[in-house]
Amino acid sequence: MAGKHDDHDHHDHDHGSELSDTQLRVRALETILTEKGYVDPKALDAIVEAYETKVGPHNGARVIAKAWIDPEFKKALLADATKAIAGLGHFSRVGDHLVAVENTPKTHNMIVCTLCSCYPWEMLGLPPVWYKAAPYRSRAVKDPRGVLADFGVTLPKDTEIRVWDSTAETRFLVVPMRPEGTQGWSEDQLAEIVTRDSMIGTGLPQAKRPA
Repeated sequence: MAGKHDDHDHHDHDHGSELSDTQLRVRALETILTEKGYVDPKALDAIVEAYETKVGPHNGARVIAKAWIDPEFKKALLADATKAIAGLGHFSRVGDHLVAVENTPKTHNMIVCTLCSCYPWEMLGLPPVWYKAAPYRSRAVKDPRGVLADFGVTLPKDTEIRVWDSTAETRFLVVPMRPEGTQGWSEDQLAEIVTRDSMIGTGLPQAKRPA
Protein backbone atom coordinates (compact mmCIF):
# COMPACT_ATOMS: atom_id res chain seq x y z
CA MET A 1 0.00 0.00 0.00
CA ALA A 2 1.77 3.07 -1.22
CA GLY A 3 0.97 6.65 -0.41
CA LYS A 4 2.12 10.25 -0.58
CA HIS A 5 5.08 11.16 1.63
CA ASP A 6 5.72 14.70 2.86
CA ASP A 7 9.40 15.34 3.50
CA HIS A 8 8.76 17.65 6.41
CA ASP A 9 6.88 14.91 8.26
CA HIS A 10 9.80 12.50 8.26
CA HIS A 11 12.13 12.37 11.24
CA ASP A 12 15.24 10.31 11.86
CA HIS A 13 16.46 9.53 15.37
CA ASP A 14 19.67 7.57 14.92
CA HIS A 15 22.16 8.06 17.72
CA GLY A 16 25.87 7.69 16.94
CA SER A 17 29.00 9.45 15.84
CA GLU A 18 27.96 9.70 12.21
CA LEU A 19 24.95 11.83 11.38
CA SER A 20 22.92 11.67 8.19
CA ASP A 21 22.24 14.77 6.11
CA THR A 22 18.73 14.89 7.55
CA GLN A 23 20.03 14.70 11.10
CA LEU A 24 22.54 17.46 10.45
CA ARG A 25 19.76 19.67 9.10
CA VAL A 26 17.61 18.92 12.15
CA ARG A 27 20.49 19.73 14.52
CA ALA A 28 21.15 22.99 12.67
CA LEU A 29 17.48 23.97 12.80
CA GLU A 30 17.30 23.07 16.49
CA THR A 31 20.33 25.23 17.20
CA ILE A 32 18.90 28.23 15.35
CA LEU A 33 15.49 27.94 17.03
CA THR A 34 17.12 27.56 20.43
CA GLU A 35 19.39 30.57 19.94
CA LYS A 36 16.41 32.70 18.91
CA GLY A 37 14.52 31.60 21.98
CA TYR A 38 11.75 29.81 20.08
CA VAL A 39 12.53 26.37 21.51
CA ASP A 40 13.56 25.31 25.00
CA PRO A 41 16.24 22.58 24.78
CA LYS A 42 14.94 21.09 28.02
CA ALA A 43 11.49 20.72 26.46
CA LEU A 44 12.98 18.87 23.47
CA ASP A 45 14.93 16.59 25.79
CA ALA A 46 11.77 15.86 27.76
CA ILE A 47 9.88 14.91 24.61
CA VAL A 48 12.63 12.55 23.45
CA GLU A 49 12.94 11.01 26.92
CA ALA A 50 9.19 10.43 27.05
CA TYR A 51 9.21 8.50 23.79
CA GLU A 52 12.31 6.53 24.77
CA THR A 53 11.41 5.57 28.34
CA LYS A 54 7.73 6.22 29.01
CA VAL A 55 5.97 5.48 25.74
CA GLY A 56 8.17 2.79 24.27
CA PRO A 57 5.90 0.01 23.02
CA HIS A 58 3.84 0.14 26.24
CA ASN A 59 0.85 1.98 24.80
CA GLY A 60 0.62 -0.38 21.85
CA ALA A 61 0.98 -3.42 24.09
CA ARG A 62 -1.96 -2.29 26.20
CA VAL A 63 -4.05 -1.81 23.07
CA ILE A 64 -3.22 -5.30 21.78
CA ALA A 65 -3.85 -6.94 25.16
CA LYS A 66 -7.27 -5.29 25.37
CA ALA A 67 -8.07 -6.44 21.82
CA TRP A 68 -7.20 -10.01 22.82
CA ILE A 69 -9.65 -10.09 25.72
CA ASP A 70 -12.36 -7.70 24.52
CA PRO A 71 -14.01 -8.77 21.22
CA GLU A 72 -15.98 -5.53 20.91
CA PHE A 73 -12.85 -3.40 21.30
CA LYS A 74 -11.00 -5.60 18.79
CA LYS A 75 -13.81 -5.12 16.29
CA ALA A 76 -13.68 -1.36 16.81
CA LEU A 77 -9.88 -1.33 16.55
CA LEU A 78 -9.91 -3.11 13.20
CA ALA A 79 -12.70 -0.89 11.92
CA ASP A 80 -11.10 2.43 12.92
CA ALA A 81 -7.94 2.22 15.01
CA THR A 82 -7.61 5.98 15.39
CA LYS A 83 -11.08 6.26 16.91
CA ALA A 84 -10.70 3.14 19.05
CA ILE A 85 -7.44 4.19 20.69
CA ALA A 86 -8.76 7.72 21.18
CA GLY A 87 -11.47 6.12 23.29
CA LEU A 88 -8.70 4.81 25.55
CA GLY A 89 -7.23 8.28 25.94
CA HIS A 90 -4.50 8.00 23.29
CA PHE A 91 -4.45 10.80 20.72
CA SER A 92 -2.21 10.73 17.67
CA ARG A 93 0.20 13.61 17.20
CA VAL A 94 2.02 11.95 14.31
CA GLY A 95 0.10 11.10 11.17
CA ASP A 96 -3.60 11.56 10.62
CA HIS A 97 -4.75 7.97 10.59
CA LEU A 98 -3.83 4.69 12.29
CA VAL A 99 -4.82 1.39 10.71
CA ALA A 100 -4.76 -1.90 12.63
CA VAL A 101 -4.14 -5.07 10.61
CA GLU A 102 -4.76 -8.49 12.16
CA ASN A 103 -2.56 -11.55 11.89
CA THR A 104 -4.39 -14.83 11.38
CA PRO A 105 -3.27 -18.43 10.79
CA LYS A 106 -3.49 -17.71 7.06
CA THR A 107 -2.19 -14.13 6.92
CA HIS A 108 0.83 -12.43 8.49
CA ASN A 109 1.22 -8.65 8.28
CA MET A 110 4.47 -6.69 8.30
CA ILE A 111 5.01 -2.93 8.40
CA VAL A 112 7.61 -0.90 6.52
CA CYS A 113 8.11 2.66 5.34
CA THR A 114 9.81 2.35 1.97
CA LEU A 115 10.76 6.03 1.65
CA CYS A 116 11.84 6.97 5.16
CA SER A 117 10.69 6.00 8.66
CA CYS A 118 7.01 6.82 9.11
CA TYR A 119 6.02 5.01 12.28
CA PRO A 120 3.24 5.05 14.94
CA TRP A 121 5.30 6.75 17.67
CA GLU A 122 2.43 7.10 20.13
CA MET A 123 1.91 3.34 20.10
CA LEU A 124 5.47 2.03 19.73
CA GLY A 125 7.82 4.78 20.88
CA LEU A 126 10.91 5.67 18.84
CA PRO A 127 11.49 3.49 15.75
CA PRO A 128 14.34 0.97 15.95
CA VAL A 129 17.45 1.69 13.90
CA TRP A 130 16.84 -1.26 11.58
CA TYR A 131 13.35 0.02 10.69
CA LYS A 132 14.91 3.12 9.15
CA ALA A 133 17.76 1.27 7.43
CA ALA A 134 17.74 0.92 3.64
CA PRO A 135 18.21 -2.88 3.66
CA TYR A 136 15.04 -3.42 5.69
CA ARG A 137 13.03 -0.86 3.74
CA SER A 138 13.89 -2.48 0.40
CA ARG A 139 13.99 -6.17 1.36
CA ALA A 140 10.75 -6.08 3.33
CA VAL A 141 8.92 -5.53 0.05
CA LYS A 142 11.01 -7.77 -2.21
CA ASP A 143 11.70 -10.65 0.18
CA PRO A 144 9.48 -10.40 3.27
CA ARG A 145 9.82 -14.09 4.11
CA GLY A 146 13.61 -13.78 4.04
CA VAL A 147 13.48 -10.71 6.29
CA LEU A 148 11.27 -12.55 8.76
CA ALA A 149 13.73 -15.43 8.76
CA ASP A 150 16.49 -12.96 9.67
CA PHE A 151 14.39 -12.01 12.70
CA GLY A 152 13.95 -15.67 13.62
CA VAL A 153 10.35 -15.87 12.41
CA THR A 154 9.50 -18.90 10.28
CA LEU A 155 5.97 -19.15 8.96
CA PRO A 156 4.18 -22.01 7.16
CA LYS A 157 4.68 -21.88 3.39
CA ASP A 158 0.96 -21.37 2.81
CA THR A 159 0.81 -18.31 5.08
CA GLU A 160 0.32 -15.15 3.03
CA ILE A 161 2.60 -12.27 4.00
CA ARG A 162 1.16 -8.80 3.48
CA VAL A 163 3.50 -5.82 3.60
CA TRP A 164 1.99 -2.45 4.45
CA ASP A 165 3.78 0.77 3.48
CA SER A 166 3.41 3.49 6.11
CA THR A 167 3.11 7.09 4.99
CA ALA A 168 3.03 10.50 6.62
CA GLU A 169 -0.77 10.31 6.53
CA THR A 170 -1.34 6.66 7.45
CA ARG A 171 0.48 4.50 9.99
CA PHE A 172 -0.11 0.82 10.70
CA LEU A 173 -0.24 -1.35 13.80
CA VAL A 174 -0.08 -5.15 13.60
CA VAL A 175 -2.45 -7.04 15.88
CA PRO A 176 -0.51 -10.29 16.46
CA MET A 177 -2.22 -13.57 17.21
CA ARG A 178 -2.67 -14.31 20.90
CA PRO A 179 -0.31 -17.16 21.84
CA GLU A 180 -1.75 -20.47 22.97
CA GLY A 181 -1.39 -21.13 26.66
CA THR A 182 -2.46 -17.64 27.74
CA GLN A 183 -6.04 -18.47 28.63
CA GLY A 184 -7.03 -16.88 31.91
CA TRP A 185 -4.25 -14.30 31.83
CA SER A 186 -5.06 -10.76 32.92
CA GLU A 187 -4.79 -7.81 30.56
CA ASP A 188 -1.66 -6.68 32.42
CA GLN A 189 -0.02 -10.09 32.00
CA LEU A 190 -0.88 -10.19 28.30
CA ALA A 191 0.49 -6.70 27.73
CA GLU A 192 3.87 -7.81 29.08
CA ILE A 193 4.36 -10.37 26.29
CA VAL A 194 3.40 -8.02 23.45
CA THR A 195 6.68 -6.82 21.97
CA ARG A 196 7.43 -3.90 19.71
CA ASP A 197 8.54 -6.27 16.94
CA SER A 198 5.31 -8.25 17.14
CA MET A 199 3.38 -5.02 16.49
CA ILE A 200 5.60 -4.27 13.47
CA GLY A 201 5.25 -7.84 12.26
CA THR A 202 8.90 -8.87 12.56
CA GLY A 203 8.32 -10.85 15.73
CA LEU A 204 5.77 -13.05 17.50
CA PRO A 205 4.60 -12.77 21.11
CA GLN A 206 5.59 -15.76 23.22
CA ALA A 207 3.51 -17.34 25.98
CA LYS A 208 6.02 -16.85 28.77
CA ARG A 209 4.07 -16.03 31.89
CA PRO A 210 5.38 -12.79 33.45
CA ALA A 211 6.89 -13.19 36.90
